[in-house]
Amino acid sequence: MFKRSIDIVLAGLLLAVALPLLALAALLIKLDSDGPAIFCQTRMGRGFKRFQLIKLRTMVVGEGGPAYTLGADPRITRTGRWLRKLKLDELPQLWNVLQGDMSLVGPRPVIPELTEEFAGAYEQLLAVRPGLTDPATLKYCCEVEMLAMVPDPLRYFKSVVTPDKLRISQAYLRRATVWTDLGVLASTALALCASVCQRPLRAAVSARLVGAGLMPSYAEGVRRRRNQPAFEHTGVVGPIAMWTFAEESSGLYGLAASNDLAYRHFRQAPAFAEGHREHFPQ
Repeated sequence: MFKRSIDIVLAGLLLAVALPLLALAALLIKLDSDGPAIFCQTRMGRGFKRFQLIKLRTMVVGEGGPAYTLGADPRITRTGRWLRKLKLDELPQLWNVLQGDMSLVGPRPVIPELTEEFAGAYEQLLAVRPGLTDPATLKYCCEVEMLAMVPDPLRYFKSVVTPDKLRISQAYLRRATVWTDLGVLASTALALCASVCQRPLRAAVSARLVGAGLMPSYAEGVRRRRNQPAFEHTGVVGPIAMWTFAEESSGLYGLAASNDLAYRHFRQAPAFAEGHREHFPQ
């Protein structure tokens, strides 16, 4: 009950503050492409009760395609790319929180088909309201960019990303309290600010540290540690394995910079990737 009270108060305040931004975003969406500014999609809620998730529309209306956004999707509009990059398309879900379909913190709501495919895990996860954010959401904040880097994004999403998300969400639910929820919200806010405001600064600082020999280059770090338990026991390969290393090396790279460094170095090190092809999805 206390958690629900916090959800209502915080979601109401955030929605009131975000209304001018939502109005501007809606105008840009209408100017950019035909169709409504709001997009609704059926998601599975608590107790396997379906509800309509509300988002700002980021795709062209009437275009067919998969229900998942995997990598660089041609259906995404120009305005939609920026809304997704800044996570502004998710703001209308504050209304879902006020309606009681969602919570501020909880496992992300997914389409019904995915809950059927992973029914065992969702039996536990959907005992609570799905949320706007949770530790799995934080870890996979660059999921679309990551999936764009693998040969078969859908297979990778189903066989690697989704099981890892479910494991993280289940582990969090076992220890979740109001205070840990507030910590997740604070971490989410910091991650968004870091992504939007500090990326150029992080990149410049990281380059100087590598150049001065104060921290290893990312490719060098992966080369040294590619046979560590994080790779051997989780069965995680490719970008996820690099993500795991980035997470483990937060003492060297900094929590805010680790994911950005992982992906930048992966993109800029094709020779290293070729030399270690056995660790990448085929």
